[in-house]
Amino acid sequence: MRGRVLIIAGSDSGGGAGIQADIKACTALGAYAATAITALTAQDTLGVHAVQGVPPDFIRLQIRLSLEDIGADALKTGMLADVLTIEAVCDAVAAHGRDIPLVADPVMVAKGGHPLLAPEAVETLRRRLLPLAALLTPNLPEAEIIAGQPVSTVEEMVAAARRMLEMGAPAVLLKGGHLPGETLVDVLATTGGIETFESGRIDSRHTHGTGCTLASAIAAGLAQGLSMRDAVARGRAYVRAALREAPGLGKGHGPLNHAVTLDPARLATLA
Repeated sequence: MRGRVLIIAGSDSGGGAGIQADIKACTALGAYAATAITALTAQDTLGVHAVQGVPPDFIRLQIRLSLEDIGADALKTGMLADVLTIEAVCDAVAAHGRDIPLVADPVMVAKGGHPLLAPEAVETLRRRLLPLAALLTPNLPEAEIIAGQPVSTVEEMVAAARRMLEMGAPAVLLKGGHLPGETLVDVLATTGGIETFESGRIDSRHTHGTGCTLASAIAAGLAQGLSMRDAVARGRAYVRAALREAPGLGKGHGPLNHAVTLDPARLATLA
Protein backbone atom coordinates (compact mmCIF):
# COMPACT_ATOMS: atom_id res chain seq x y z
CA MET A 1 0.00 0.00 0.00
CA ARG A 2 1.46 3.34 -1.07
CA GLY A 3 0.07 6.86 -0.87
CA ARG A 4 -2.31 8.33 1.73
CA VAL A 5 -5.52 10.05 0.58
CA LEU A 6 -7.81 11.99 2.90
CA ILE A 7 -11.28 12.03 1.34
CA ILE A 8 -13.65 14.80 2.45
CA ALA A 9 -17.09 13.97 1.10
CA GLY A 10 -20.59 12.72 1.73
CA SER A 11 -21.68 9.15 2.44
CA ASP A 12 -23.77 7.13 -0.03
CA SER A 13 -25.81 4.49 1.79
CA GLY A 14 -26.09 2.55 -1.48
CA GLY A 15 -22.31 2.23 -1.64
CA GLY A 16 -21.92 3.21 -5.29
CA ALA A 17 -20.79 6.83 -4.94
CA GLY A 18 -19.53 9.22 -2.27
CA ILE A 19 -17.18 8.14 0.50
CA GLN A 20 -17.86 4.46 -0.19
CA ALA A 21 -16.81 4.70 -3.85
CA ASP A 22 -13.83 6.85 -2.87
CA ILE A 23 -12.51 4.30 -0.39
CA LYS A 24 -12.97 1.46 -2.86
CA ALA A 25 -11.19 3.32 -5.66
CA CYS A 26 -8.18 4.24 -3.53
CA THR A 27 -7.92 0.70 -2.16
CA ALA A 28 -8.20 -0.85 -5.63
CA LEU A 29 -5.29 1.31 -6.78
CA GLY A 30 -3.10 0.48 -3.82
CA ALA A 31 -3.51 3.69 -1.81
CA TYR A 32 -4.68 4.21 1.79
CA ALA A 33 -7.98 6.07 2.27
CA ALA A 34 -8.89 8.11 5.34
CA THR A 35 -12.16 10.05 5.51
CA ALA A 36 -13.89 13.13 6.84
CA ILE A 37 -17.64 12.77 6.25
CA THR A 38 -19.49 15.97 5.35
CA ALA A 39 -23.04 14.63 4.98
CA LEU A 40 -25.12 11.46 5.22
CA THR A 41 -27.44 10.49 2.42
CA ALA A 42 -30.20 7.90 2.24
CA GLN A 43 -30.09 6.75 -1.37
CA ASP A 44 -30.29 3.82 -3.73
CA THR A 45 -29.73 3.38 -7.46
CA LEU A 46 -33.02 5.20 -8.14
CA GLY A 47 -32.02 8.44 -6.39
CA VAL A 48 -31.31 10.38 -3.22
CA HIS A 49 -34.19 10.22 -0.75
CA ALA A 50 -32.83 12.26 2.18
CA VAL A 51 -29.73 14.20 3.21
CA GLN A 52 -28.46 14.88 6.73
CA GLY A 53 -25.64 17.38 7.18
CA VAL A 54 -22.70 17.00 9.56
CA PRO A 55 -21.95 19.94 11.93
CA PRO A 56 -19.09 22.11 10.60
CA ASP A 57 -17.05 21.86 13.81
CA PHE A 58 -17.18 18.06 13.57
CA ILE A 59 -16.02 18.22 9.95
CA ARG A 60 -13.07 20.40 10.98
CA LEU A 61 -12.21 17.97 13.77
CA GLN A 62 -12.21 14.96 11.44
CA ILE A 63 -9.85 16.72 9.03
CA ARG A 64 -7.48 17.99 11.70
CA LEU A 65 -7.17 14.68 13.53
CA SER A 66 -6.59 12.72 10.33
CA LEU A 67 -3.91 15.09 9.07
CA GLU A 68 -2.14 15.41 12.43
CA ASP A 69 -1.93 11.65 12.96
CA ILE A 70 -1.92 9.57 9.76
CA GLY A 71 -1.23 12.51 7.44
CA ALA A 72 -1.97 12.63 3.72
CA ASP A 73 -0.16 12.76 0.40
CA ALA A 74 -3.30 13.95 -1.41
CA LEU A 75 -6.74 15.28 -0.52
CA LYS A 76 -10.04 14.75 -2.34
CA THR A 77 -13.26 16.66 -1.80
CA GLY A 78 -16.70 15.60 -2.95
CA MET A 79 -20.14 16.62 -1.71
CA LEU A 80 -19.84 19.82 0.38
CA ALA A 81 -23.56 20.72 0.31
CA ASP A 82 -23.68 24.31 1.61
CA VAL A 83 -21.79 27.48 2.49
CA LEU A 84 -20.98 26.50 6.08
CA THR A 85 -19.59 23.13 5.00
CA ILE A 86 -17.41 24.65 2.27
CA GLU A 87 -16.09 27.26 4.68
CA ALA A 88 -15.33 24.62 7.33
CA VAL A 89 -13.51 22.36 4.86
CA CYS A 90 -11.49 25.18 3.32
CA ASP A 91 -10.56 26.59 6.74
CA ALA A 92 -9.35 23.17 7.90
CA VAL A 93 -7.44 22.44 4.69
CA ALA A 94 -5.81 25.88 4.73
CA ALA A 95 -4.76 25.41 8.37
CA HIS A 96 -3.58 21.81 8.28
CA GLY A 97 -3.07 20.68 4.68
CA ARG A 98 -2.42 23.64 2.44
CA ASP A 99 0.68 22.12 0.79
CA ILE A 100 -1.06 18.79 0.03
CA PRO A 101 -2.46 18.46 -3.53
CA LEU A 102 -6.27 18.60 -3.50
CA VAL A 103 -8.53 17.05 -6.14
CA ALA A 104 -11.86 18.89 -5.92
CA ASP A 105 -14.91 17.18 -7.41
CA PRO A 106 -17.59 19.93 -7.36
CA VAL A 107 -20.54 17.64 -6.66
CA MET A 108 -23.70 19.61 -7.42
CA VAL A 109 -26.41 17.20 -8.60
CA ALA A 110 -26.88 13.48 -7.99
CA LYS A 111 -27.19 11.08 -10.94
CA GLY A 112 -30.95 10.96 -10.39
CA GLY A 113 -31.28 14.75 -10.38
CA HIS A 114 -31.35 15.53 -6.63
CA PRO A 115 -29.45 18.78 -5.86
CA LEU A 116 -26.40 18.20 -3.63
CA LEU A 117 -25.10 21.79 -3.47
CA ALA A 118 -27.18 24.75 -2.34
CA PRO A 119 -27.44 27.41 -5.10
CA GLU A 120 -26.12 30.10 -2.76
CA ALA A 121 -22.99 28.01 -2.14
CA VAL A 122 -21.71 28.20 -5.73
CA GLU A 123 -19.97 31.55 -5.23
CA THR A 124 -18.35 30.27 -2.02
CA LEU A 125 -17.10 27.24 -3.92
CA ARG A 126 -15.61 29.51 -6.60
CA ARG A 127 -14.03 31.86 -4.08
CA ARG A 128 -12.73 29.43 -1.48
CA LEU A 129 -12.29 25.97 -3.00
CA LEU A 130 -10.89 26.69 -6.47
CA PRO A 131 -7.71 28.41 -5.25
CA LEU A 132 -6.97 25.52 -2.85
CA ALA A 133 -7.39 22.81 -5.49
CA ALA A 134 -4.58 21.25 -7.52
CA LEU A 135 -7.24 19.87 -9.87
CA LEU A 136 -10.94 20.60 -10.41
CA THR A 137 -13.00 17.77 -11.98
CA PRO A 138 -16.41 19.11 -13.09
CA ASN A 139 -18.80 17.44 -15.49
CA LEU A 140 -20.49 19.60 -18.14
CA PRO A 141 -23.50 20.82 -16.08
CA GLU A 142 -21.17 21.69 -13.18
CA ALA A 143 -18.76 23.48 -15.52
CA GLU A 144 -21.60 25.59 -16.93
CA ILE A 145 -22.52 26.72 -13.42
CA ILE A 146 -18.96 27.38 -12.24
CA ALA A 147 -17.72 29.06 -15.42
CA GLY A 148 -21.03 30.80 -16.10
CA GLN A 149 -21.13 29.89 -19.78
CA PRO A 150 -22.74 27.23 -21.98
CA VAL A 151 -20.85 24.02 -22.73
CA SER A 152 -22.26 21.96 -25.58
CA THR A 153 -19.22 21.25 -27.79
CA VAL A 154 -15.60 20.25 -27.30
CA GLU A 155 -14.58 23.78 -28.29
CA GLU A 156 -16.84 25.18 -25.57
CA MET A 157 -15.35 22.66 -23.13
CA VAL A 158 -11.91 24.08 -23.82
CA ALA A 159 -13.20 27.65 -23.38
CA ALA A 160 -14.91 26.79 -20.08
CA ALA A 161 -11.82 24.99 -18.79
CA ARG A 162 -9.70 28.03 -19.58
CA ARG A 163 -12.24 30.23 -17.83
CA MET A 164 -11.94 28.11 -14.68
CA LEU A 165 -8.16 28.42 -14.83
CA GLU A 166 -8.64 32.19 -14.89
CA MET A 167 -10.88 31.88 -11.83
CA GLY A 168 -8.04 30.35 -9.80
CA ALA A 169 -7.99 26.61 -10.44
CA PRO A 170 -4.43 25.58 -11.47
CA ALA A 171 -5.73 22.58 -13.43
CA VAL A 172 -9.15 21.45 -14.68
CA LEU A 173 -10.30 18.06 -15.94
CA LEU A 174 -13.58 18.81 -17.71
CA LYS A 175 -15.44 15.54 -18.27
CA GLY A 176 -17.39 15.25 -21.50
CA GLY A 177 -19.70 12.37 -20.72
CA HIS A 178 -22.82 14.52 -21.12
CA LEU A 179 -22.03 15.33 -24.76
CA PRO A 180 -23.77 13.12 -27.36
CA GLY A 181 -21.84 10.84 -29.67
CA GLU A 182 -19.96 7.55 -29.65
CA THR A 183 -16.65 9.19 -28.75
CA LEU A 184 -16.22 10.56 -25.23
CA VAL A 185 -13.81 13.49 -24.87
CA ASP A 186 -12.35 14.79 -21.60
CA VAL A 187 -10.33 18.02 -21.54
CA LEU A 188 -7.35 18.49 -19.21
CA ALA A 189 -6.40 22.16 -18.96
CA THR A 190 -3.32 23.33 -17.07
CA THR A 191 -1.13 26.40 -17.14
CA GLY A 192 1.03 24.39 -19.56
CA GLY A 193 -1.73 23.93 -22.13
CA ILE A 194 -4.66 21.77 -23.19
CA GLU A 195 -4.72 17.99 -23.64
CA THR A 196 -7.73 15.93 -24.70
CA PHE A 197 -8.41 12.29 -23.83
CA GLU A 198 -10.67 10.39 -26.23
CA SER A 199 -12.28 6.98 -25.81
CA GLY A 200 -15.26 5.04 -27.09
CA ARG A 201 -18.45 5.45 -25.08
CA ILE A 202 -19.42 2.45 -22.95
CA ASP A 203 -23.18 1.83 -23.25
CA SER A 204 -24.34 1.12 -19.70
CA ARG A 205 -26.91 2.37 -17.20
CA HIS A 206 -24.53 1.35 -14.40
CA THR A 207 -22.73 4.67 -14.13
CA HIS A 208 -23.46 5.65 -10.53
CA GLY A 209 -20.39 7.11 -8.86
CA THR A 210 -18.22 7.57 -11.95
CA GLY A 211 -17.30 11.14 -10.99
CA CYS A 212 -16.45 10.29 -7.38
CA THR A 213 -14.48 7.25 -8.49
CA LEU A 214 -12.46 9.13 -11.10
CA ALA A 215 -11.55 12.00 -8.75
CA SER A 216 -10.42 9.57 -6.03
CA ALA A 217 -8.48 7.47 -8.52
CA ILE A 218 -6.64 10.60 -9.64
CA ALA A 219 -5.99 11.61 -6.02
CA ALA A 220 -4.54 8.14 -5.38
CA GLY A 221 -2.22 8.61 -8.34
CA LEU A 222 -1.04 12.00 -7.09
CA ALA A 223 -0.50 10.53 -3.62
CA GLN A 224 1.68 7.85 -5.19
CA GLY A 225 3.85 10.39 -6.99
CA LEU A 226 2.35 10.26 -10.49
CA SER A 227 2.31 13.41 -12.59
CA MET A 228 -1.05 15.10 -13.06
CA ARG A 229 -1.29 13.84 -16.63
CA ASP A 230 -0.39 10.24 -15.70
CA ALA A 231 -2.75 10.26 -12.69
CA VAL A 232 -5.60 11.37 -14.98
CA ALA A 233 -4.77 8.77 -17.63
CA ARG A 234 -4.60 5.92 -15.11
CA GLY A 235 -7.76 7.12 -13.36
CA ARG A 236 -9.68 7.14 -16.65
CA ALA A 237 -8.44 3.65 -17.51
CA TYR A 238 -9.54 2.37 -14.08
CA VAL A 239 -13.03 3.88 -14.37
CA ARG A 240 -13.49 2.45 -17.86
CA ALA A 241 -12.49 -1.01 -16.67
CA ALA A 242 -14.84 -0.72 -13.68
CA LEU A 243 -17.67 0.37 -16.02
CA ARG A 244 -17.14 -2.59 -18.36
CA GLU A 245 -17.25 -5.00 -15.42
CA ALA A 246 -20.18 -3.38 -13.58
CA PRO A 247 -22.03 -6.04 -11.56
CA GLY A 248 -25.51 -5.00 -12.74
CA LEU A 249 -26.90 -4.22 -9.29
CA GLY A 250 -30.02 -2.17 -8.59
CA LYS A 251 -33.07 -1.00 -10.50
CA GLY A 252 -31.65 2.34 -11.64
CA HIS A 253 -28.15 3.75 -12.14
CA GLY A 254 -26.13 0.88 -10.70
CA PRO A 255 -22.60 0.93 -9.27
CA LEU A 256 -19.30 0.18 -10.95
CA ASN A 257 -17.09 -2.81 -10.21
CA HIS A 258 -14.55 -1.02 -8.04
CA ALA A 259 -12.78 -4.33 -7.40
CA VAL A 260 -11.91 -4.80 -11.08
CA THR A 261 -8.20 -4.57 -10.26
CA LEU A 262 -8.34 -7.32 -7.62
CA ASP A 263 -7.69 -11.01 -8.17
CA PRO A 264 -9.33 -13.11 -5.41
CA ALA A 265 -7.65 -16.25 -6.77
CA ARG A 266 -4.30 -14.75 -5.82
CA LEU A 267 -5.27 -14.95 -2.15
CA ALA A 268 -4.70 -18.70 -2.22
CA THR A 269 -1.02 -18.10 -2.97
CA LEU A 270 -0.74 -15.67 -0.05
CA ALA A 271 -2.48 -17.77 2.61
